Amino acid sequence: MPTDPQTDPIQHRVEAYDFDLPPDLIAQEPLPSRDASRLLVLDRGRGTLAHRAFTDLPELLQPGDLLVTNRSRVLPARLIGRREGGGAAEILLVRRREEDLWEAMVRPGRRLREGAVVTIGPGFAVRVERGAGPQRLVRFLVAGLSPQAAIERHGHVPLPPYIRRADTRADRDRYQTVYAREAGSIAAPTAGLHFTPELLDRLRTRGVERAELVLHVGPGTFRPVEATDVRDHRVDPEQFTIPDDTAAAVGRARAEGRRVVAVGTTATRALESALDASGSVRPGDGETDLVIVPGHRFRAVDALLTNFHLPRSSLLLLVSAFAARERVLSAYAEAVRSHYRFYSYGDAMLVV
Repeated sequence: MPTDPQTDPIQHRVEAYDFDLPPDLIAQEPLPSRDASRLLVLDRGRGTLAHRAFTDLPELLQPGDLLVTNRSRVLPARLIGRREGGGAAEILLVRRREEDLWEAMVRPGRRLREGAVVTIGPGFAVRVERGAGPQRLVRFLVAGLSPQAAIERHGHVPLPPYIRRADTRADRDRYQTVYAREAGSIAAPTAGLHFTPELLDRLRTRGVERAELVLHVGPGTFRPVEATDVRDHRVDPEQFTIPDDTAAAVGRARAEGRRVVAVGTTATRALESALDASGSVRPGDGETDLVIVPGHRFRAVDALLTNFHLPRSSLLLLVSAFAARERVLSAYAEAVRSHYRFYSYGDAMLVV
């Protein structure tokens, strides 16, 4: 049986969220078909595991389930250029302040001080306005293009650091969900990468309802948990939007005893962050810096579809909070033994 996070101190120790992963199980490329992924199903009540295919998802969900997806779109947010002195430079756009003013992470930080200009491409340069450390405010200097057009033309897909290759034109499609709309993320809500239009149609035919929200993923998604006690970990705020119809759909599902199935940790954090004092999901815009660790009481989400996550990551903490650390790490060990593909372009897990 899983231990109680309130009485078992190991549950909040960062070293309790390590696991061994052979490097060759880290997916470097997407599969030829989005829905060709494997699906490990964990029953969090009984602790049982089942090996399935992602195409089995309609049969694994129940008519009346509400599937909540994150429709945030990934920006080609990685800008690669040259400093005025000729050296290489990289700018990762994080959040737009104005049309041509962005919060960004820069490299090499010591050489990109206030006033430094990086040339990205013809008619497109970026000037460092202010800031210290790796994150700065930068302003676009564009000629003949809008700032958004300049990003689309010259930006690179911000693949995670564990994908050890340069991005390709194919990543512009595959590192994006088929239902992505509002641009703003620097990482994909990867649990949604497995869906195809045909699979979404099958879910609809099955009687599974779908609602959408937006949470723009920031750089904190890659930041390892370094605090000894995981409850001390902090993440930068991320913007989210709960549309009126999504809040209403969640309210109806909960009132009628139907399951709310979150697609990914991003949808989970947005829903859990939008709860009011009565436990209802509020519509509207907001920011969340919620870090979910064992001991969290989930009030909006009943089942979770997610990918496999990094050791010592806030995402692994969230899944462990939802399904119990021992059961999640046991499921991960089984996934390693069975040669599942891990991380962004890897396989998926359904926790019910």
